[in-house]
Amino acid sequence: MNEKNCAPGQPYVASVRQITSNRHLNFYELKAVKRNGLDFPYYMASRAQDASQLVMHNPDKGPDGVTIFAVYRGETEKVVLVRQFRYAIGQYVYEFPAGLVEEGEDFHLAAIREMQEETGLILEVLKPDALYEKPYFMTDGLTDERCAMVYGYCSGECSTSGLEDTESLQVILADRTEIRRILKEEQVALSCAYMLLHYLHDKKPFAFLTL
Repeated sequence: MNEKNCAPGQPYVASVRQITSNRHLNFYELKAVKRNGLDFPYYMASRAQDASQLVMHNPDKGPDGVTIFAVYRGETEKVVLVRQFRYAIGQYVYEFPAGLVEEGEDFHLAAIREMQEETGLILEVLKPDALYEKPYFMTDGLTDERCAMVYGYCSGECSTSGLEDTESLQVILADRTEIRRILKEEQVALSCAYMLLHYLHDKKPFAFLTL
């Protein structure tokens, strides 16, 4: 990526320097060039193992992770949530089950795997129009991580026996009354909160997928 590929007066990234080399997350320093042509250091995190895998160099790569919006099939319809401890904020937060897509893995299969590992539940994946599964950026001012949303129904018994020792979470099967309480009183991940607001508004859990 260099100046000759960019229109005059447009910001761009002149070079990238990798600072860390970790399995799940790395830190990069960019030589960023402002509209006036002056450069400054800009820092970002990425799931990429090296600079060649960054979205700016590899825009067509698949999602780094999946987030799963699933409804439990039981006597009463409930949404599958996890209340998970997140080290970055030092507290528990309500989220959807989620996880990373392994290299070469179909992201639908990743969702099935992650659901079982985190909750013990079996996920039956819905296949909506590709629009609803397109990977989107999570926090693009800090990272180039992109996640795809996967939708489906769950069955089985809840279990956290598949968790790694770094993970601490509770599986929550929440009806609409509990969801309202969670949104009003608890810490909730943004993508989860917006989907739950859809769920409260729609009579059918996946009505928005048919729009």
